[in-house]
Amino acid sequence: MKVDMYDVPENYYYIKEHEWILIENPHTAKIGITDYGQKALREVTYFYAGTKGVHVKRMEAICEIETVKCVAEILSPLSGEVLDFNKALFPEPNIINREPYGRGWIVIIRPTNIKDELERLLKPELYAEYIKELIKIDETLLIHRWRKGLEKKTSR
Repeated sequence: MKVDMYDVPENYYYIKEHEWILIENPHTAKIGITDYGQKALREVTYFYAGTKGVHVKRMEAICEIETVKCVAEILSPLSGEVLDFNKALFPEPNIINREPYGRGWIVIIRPTNIKDELERLLKPELYAEYIKELIKIDETLLIHRWRKGLEKKTSR
């Protein structure tokens, strides 16, 4: 599905912090950044892996990425054991920008509480609605800034 210029694949789950999770089977799930998230952060320049084998709780930081704008924590949408990190991101972290739902995946976990936590994730339709709300807010802010700039120019 497409929301404005953002892709929202229908077989993924999402959190409002702009991470996605793809449940491949009951034992493994891939996590990455959504298209909206990677476009908001801009170019990913560095990838900091966390620790394999550790147990993370839902909404806990797993690792970090550095962008031209900031350093951002990657959160786990589900509790689980960290199995692996995407080694392709070490030499080429901007794969996340080019293929956020494909080769740009970040980490694989073994979910440990999927039955109870799955219902807390956003389905694609709800995440798409959330993005629409954010787009409206962004547009309102841009119009406000434009008007403020226009007022300054005309008051001179």
